[in-house]
Amino acid sequence: MRQRIRKRPIADINVVPYIDVMLVLLVIFMITTPLLSQGVKIDLPQVPSKPLQTEQNKEPVIINVDAAGNFYINYGEDQDKPISSEDLANRVNALLKYQPGIPVLVGGDTNVPYGRVIGLMALLQSAGVPSVGMITEPPEN
Repeated sequence: MRQRIRKRPIADINVVPYIDVMLVLLVIFMITTPLLSQGVKIDLPQVPSKPLQTEQNKEPVIINVDAAGNFYINYGEDQDKPISSEDLANRVNALLKYQPGIPVLVGGDTNVPYGRVIGLMALLQSAGVPSVGMITEPPEN
């Protein structure tokens, strides 16, 4: 008598479709990432400094001053367009009411007059900001 040999079912997972989906997502992210970066070109001063300790769940408000003395804020619409002093104070005041304790950082171009940055800090103080951090770049070796 012949004995029947039972074949075991194959328990392998076909991962080829998952690899295809992963590669498509990788290409999509590689194309869209450069489009998401917005900002204003400023040359930050290069000084040695320690990183600020901020709360992990609160993204800081960053206000930049370009070489011409224009203000830019990273919240709201038109982040790459200059904002007036009055609109800046109103927007920062509203942000502080909505998210109390949110960190505020100032980035100034190396060619901006010192008085313009101090004027911005006074404007932020009048808007209710308790403390302001300064953004710098580490020096090149």
